[in-house]
Amino acid sequence: MEAQQKRNIVIVGGGIIGCTTAYYLTRHPKFNPVLHTVTLLEATSIASGASGKAGGLLALWAYPTCLVPLSYRLHGQLAAEHNGAERWGYRRLGCGSLAATVSAHDIKVRISSSPLSPPANGANGDSSDLPIQSTVPDELSKDWEKLSKQDDNAVGLLQDSRLPPDLDWLDGRLVQYYEEMGSPGATETAQVHPFHLTNALADLARERGVDIRLQAKVNKINDTNTHGIHSVEYEDRNTGERHTIDDVTDVVVAAGPWTGKLLPRTRVEGLRAHSVVFEADVSPYAVFTDIQLPPDYVPEHRANQGQKRRHRGNVDPEIYARPFGEVYACGEPDKSIPLPATTDEVSTDESQCDDLIAYIGTISPTLATAPIKARQACYLPQHIRFGEQRGPLIGPTSVPGLWVAAGHTCWGIQNGPGTGYLMAGMIFGDKTDDEVGKLDPRRFKV
Repeated sequence: MEAQQKRNIVIVGGGIIGCTTAYYLTRHPKFNPVLHTVTLLEATSIASGASGKAGGLLALWAYPTCLVPLSYRLHGQLAAEHNGAERWGYRRLGCGSLAATVSAHDIKVRISSSPLSPPANGANGDSSDLPIQSTVPDELSKDWEKLSKQDDNAVGLLQDSRLPPDLDWLDGRLVQYYEEMGSPGATETAQVHPFHLTNALADLARERGVDIRLQAKVNKINDTNTHGIHSVEYEDRNTGERHTIDDVTDVVVAAGPWTGKLLPRTRVEGLRAHSVVFEADVSPYAVFTDIQLPPDYVPEHRANQGQKRRHRGNVDPEIYARPFGEVYACGEPDKSIPLPATTDEVSTDESQCDDLIAYIGTISPTLATAPIKARQACYLPQHIRFGEQRGPLIGPTSVPGLWVAAGHTCWGIQNGPGTGYLMAGMIFGDKTDDEVGKLDPRRFKV
């Protein structure tokens, strides 16, 4: 029997990828707490970035296809083993895509119940009740930019269907069509509450001996040409003290969009995305929308500031009913603000969140009057090559002992368990199939 070597493993990042990696390292058959040490360093708090501000949708039609089935299955196993239904809201749900047309009259009916502001002046029952475009220059207006969750294969799975009877929190009169995802009778989607899931996995990893250090900002990973990784330097943000972890054998960089800051050659960067959370207990559906608004419609909060609408044509926010009495919705991404140093420095454009609330309110009487629990923003980690978004990087780099697990875009929660499971297996010497090998960082000269 081959003797196991001592391993001193450091994970950088306390999001879903870092926490699942820590969890599966401690569950691997070769893990020996006498020989193996696992330390997780997080610059702020667990799930403080995209992992805590994501929607939590799980889908077999997600991407990349080499990772999705494994990760989807592991979500079910985790929930069954650790009471995920109660701890992090794991459940199956319906999922579909719809198109809706909203008239000026529909908006007049709803505008008085907007949670954002009181009715505009001039409410006399005619078209002047509607906010109209101001004289703000055209260059301040732009097309709505879709946050792509579906690839061509996913779109091909859509099938015609009537609006489900229990999808009663949307105004069915405005819906032109509804297409249900997956084969009739087959469940293709599920969901979790990502913040609760990530924190639960961190707790489970800690119970097995993982040393989780918060407010620990990694500044440098040290290696040599001959022996590879040997130490990690980080700052305690509470005290300002600098620390070094020596005799490190393995470092897993799972820092989301900050991976590219620590390891520039990964070319992982951040894309800011806004979202809102409503307080509403509704039937479990995830809905991808395509909303056609009146040509002169301006969200009321912008009209009150003398602004015109920012978007031409249709808008397409995504809306996910969630457990624990929430509805999550996300909108367009933007690159207007560079990635800050840490997650607690991420800025939120309140107007973009209010846009999202206003658009959703045009098709949902329930959400138009629901209290707003959160307006928030996060940065999605993208792996960019030659100007195009590529799949995540998962596996070893050209530096011995240095591993990368980052670049999952909007599917980090869905693919978190699969990524953590694979990373643990790779570190302990398990073989991976050729399909997963497509995500090997070394293929991209990392």
